[in-house]
Amino acid sequence: MTDRWLSVDEIAEHLGVSKDTVYTWVNERGMPGHKVGRLWKFQQSEVDEWIRAGGATKKRTSMGIK
Repeated sequence: MTDRWLSVDEIAEHLGVSKDTVYTWVNERGMPGHKVGRLWKFQQSEVDEWIRAGGATKKRTSMGIK
């Protein structure tokens, strides 16, 4: 069974961060998210895996991830 899709508000609450932080992580650090129309949606399992792999601490560059 797969996770239900979470909104920006829900994933921010799950992680204990602000919505602004979520948007920054999506744009600058490659946080896994899926744009559905104008809305971002997230799978909790994908985001949890990304966090465990250190994604929140790695900055993305034009050549890939540092």
